Amino acid sequence: MTKLAAARRAALAALSDARRRSGRIRDIIRTHRAFQGLSAVDRALATRLAVGAVSALNLLDELITERVRRPSSLEPRVKDALRIAAFELLYLETPQEVAVSQGVELVRSVAPRATALANALLRRIGSELRPQIDAARDALIARAARPDELRLVSGLPLWLLDRISHDRGAAAAASLAQANLEPAPVYVFAEDPASLERFSPLPTDLDATFELQAPGDLFDSGLVQSGAVVVSDLSAHRICALIAAHAPASILEVGQGSGTKTLIIARRCDAEITAIDLLGSKVAVARERLDRAGLGNRVASLSFDAMRLGEKDVPPELDRLFDLVFVDAPCSGTGTMRRHPEIASTLTSEAVSELARLQLELLSASSIRVAPGGKLIYSTCSVLIQENEAVIDAFLASCAGADFVRTGTDLQSFPAPSAPDGHYCAVLTKRGVPFRAR
Repeated sequence: MTKLAAARRAALAALSDARRRSGRIRDIIRTHRAFQGLSAVDRALATRLAVGAVSALNLLDELITERVRRPSSLEPRVKDALRIAAFELLYLETPQEVAVSQGVELVRSVAPRATALANALLRRIGSELRPQIDAARDALIARAARPDELRLVSGLPLWLLDRISHDRGAAAAASLAQANLEPAPVYVFAEDPASLERFSPLPTDLDATFELQAPGDLFDSGLVQSGAVVVSDLSAHRICALIAAHAPASILEVGQGSGTKTLIIARRCDAEITAIDLLGSKVAVARERLDRAGLGNRVASLSFDAMRLGEKDVPPELDRLFDLVFVDAPCSGTGTMRRHPEIASTLTSEAVSELARLQLELLSASSIRVAPGGKLIYSTCSVLIQENEAVIDAFLASCAGADFVRTGTDLQSFPAPSAPDGHYCAVLTKRGVPFRAR
């Protein structure tokens, strides 16, 4: 009998836990006991399998249920095992016989009676779908691929691929599709490059920012926990560098989250930073990270609803005008689906519309705190016009945006294989003379 590889067993354990707990697969992998003790190679394979199965979840489920006589009879753990096996069979370079054999053993580990079904199903999926996916990949190179071909390559829903193609063109949609199931590059901010030597750092076009060719045990090294190294996509690093380049004396960050961008901005400039987030749990994490990095005295982190920034009873820290207000808006995350694979199976067109309404309201409320001559910077990690240019256009056409003008060209990046994620950034300037110039 073929022995089940530890990496595949770990991937199944993480995927099943994510399903039961409705958790994020990357968060679960980071602390999952099944991943402890795996070699670097096995950990990488287990991560690729678990994340990939979540990224292409809806497509994999469709392929599986179409080929099973009674799909409702599949036990959840069996379905998890089949998802992982089908993903490896269709999207990794594992020889077909090995992928099928390991998939059968994966199913056997949770339901021995289902091994015959797994063997027949996986062989059928491999023979029918693998050639189609290979042909779809070739089509992406030779011509403008059809939406159904993009779906096979990426695992993404058709409605989203249609929207991206409509918004950004066929080439951008093809680029995103090719990248979606590939591992995302790892970029870090580090003031001491020597600390990164064992991770094979490559310099980028930004100072103190590197791509790690061998990130391996970075999160176990203590560098991230101490704040000496900050992990974030290169496009996000560029937005932080843009903010610092304006040399503001004071910054209000709206949507601090866990403080990743706060850490980078604080390292890149000497501004006094006030940061807010609606969720107190995220503010607590951000404060802890900033304190560990020795930046707690530079940043005031508050739990506050940004929609109330125009009210009279705001906290003293917010009852003022700022040189720069940075709105890091909640968004669909369509530019970061490699890193957040759950997006592909949960996002809806209706949710995007609701987010766009929220983004406009948030931008309008935040604009009240911009000083004359100051900057209002809006960013998302979306590639959709509805959340990006359309929000800025609507704001500038509103009463709240009447005193603002677009400054420079909006930034929009798109995911591509071995390249940064998709982020958007627009810079607006408030008319008037800066206070310091008077």
